[in-house]
Amino acid sequence: MNEFYSNGKLLLTSEYVVLDGIECIALPTKFGQSLEVNKNQLNVINWESYDYRNHLWFREKYIINKNKTLLYIGEKNDISDTLLKIFNSILKLNSSLLSDNLGYDFISKLSFSKNWGLGSSSTLINNLANWAKVDAYKLLKLTFGGSGYDIACAKYDKPIQFRNLKDKISVKEVNFDPVFKENIFFIYLGEKQNTREGIEKYRSRNNDLSHEIKKEFIHINQSILKTKDIKEFEKYLTKHELLISKLVGLNTVKEKLFKDYSKGAIKSLGAWGGDFILATGTKKDMEYFLKKDYKIIFEYSQLIK
Repeated sequence: MNEFYSNGKLLLTSEYVVLDGIECIALPTKFGQSLEVNKNQLNVINWESYDYRNHLWFREKYIINKNKTLLYIGEKNDISDTLLKIFNSILKLNSSLLSDNLGYDFISKLSFSKNWGLGSSSTLINNLANWAKVDAYKLLKLTFGGSGYDIACAKYDKPIQFRNLKDKISVKEVNFDPVFKENIFFIYLGEKQNTREGIEKYRSRNNDLSHEIKKEFIHINQSILKTKDIKEFEKYLTKHELLISKLVGLNTVKEKLFKDYSKGAIKSLGAWGGDFILATGTKKDMEYFLKKDYKIIFEYSQLIK
């Protein structure tokens, strides 16, 4: 039996613009996805996916053809199609993988809700890439696309600075451990975002990032990493929100949903419009969000590695 594990992720800065080679700060989470792989003698691939409550939510069987391509025997559906695409992409990267005439049994388990946007796809890709001994970034490019920061988070156990400039990837661990982290909270908005749709929307605007805009993001990232003052941290989060707001042509989440929140800053994370936001304040201040029926609230130390 082989076992693999990948961390979930949150993108703290440079959402969208990370696609244009701007460095981002990303945070691996304490939640992730495991993958157990066993060989079988049946020349088939059996797949089972379990959610964070240990409920089976997806099952499929794939027949391995003589030409080492896969077919599934269940009714046609998007999830089976996606997994088939991932396996066929793996075989492009490692053509010798199924040459032993054996099959495999896979059991995948999430430790977070797949609706939270913490990386159910990226953790899956990284686990399968590790099993197949292929490059996870190349596998991501052949399947879901994106910058790859989520793959980096899957691999690293500390906050990172990540950059993908023309497929040249740079990842370095950073000492992001704010002295004011008891004042940082992550709140789930309840609307799962489609990352691919977010990417397409951003791309459709044909933003030409000027040298000055790039310098702004670099300055914000460096300042967020260095500051030991919560007010300064909030100032840079707000500045970042306004920059992204102009680039994507959308109101900030604070303008849209939380205009009257005055206790701290609010920042979108990842694809705008859903998943998690970051809010600063005290535990008592979080009652504001509870009263608005946002029940899933994590303290920094509960969620981030």
